[in-house]
Amino acid sequence: MSLTFSSATNSKLDVMAIIEKYYNPESEAFAILVDHSMSVANMALRCAAKHPELSLDLQFVEEAAMLHDIGIVGTSAESLDCHGLEPYICHGVIGAEMLRKEGLDRHAMVCERHTGTGLSAAYIEKNGLPIPNREMLPVSLEEKLVCYADKFFSKTHLGEERSVELARKKLEKFGSETLARFDEFHALFG
Repeated sequence: MSLTFSSATNSKLDVMAIIEKYYNPESEAFAILVDHSMSVANMALRCAAKHPELSLDLQFVEEAAMLHDIGIVGTSAESLDCHGLEPYICHGVIGAEMLRKEGLDRHAMVCERHTGTGLSAAYIEKNGLPIPNREMLPVSLEEKLVCYADKFFSKTHLGEERSVELARKKLEKFGSETLARFDEFHALFG
């Protein structure tokens, strides 16, 4: 696995120490999480560099992108070497709980709000999702950016960046609300 990550900032938060607190560094789950997260972080930083007028907090974007999927460890996702008890849809909420325990409330919001293009309370209720029924939509530009960058990378085809068209196609099954938010994010960051 290639872990080339060109940081645009000098992060004060040791994200790898946080990840290693919850993942065995020798596990496949760790390798998948870190590889995916680095891809997302690099894309988010590239998008931010194209839009200096947005005055994004680059250090936070990098940290949040590295931690946005930390909750997969609590899910039952055998293909990702995750042996938790919860359905995969819960990974954002699980990650948010983990990061709140670390005192990282702002980072926790990215975990909670990145699933799909965010989840509205109405969507959660309508689809009977096993997560708290509340608004989980990205609010800040940084939250939106990490959510956007995440849509270009899967955890099963590491390192392969999706085209905008393929990212949209993957989101189609979740409805027009989801696609409209992706298009909004693309207009901001693409």
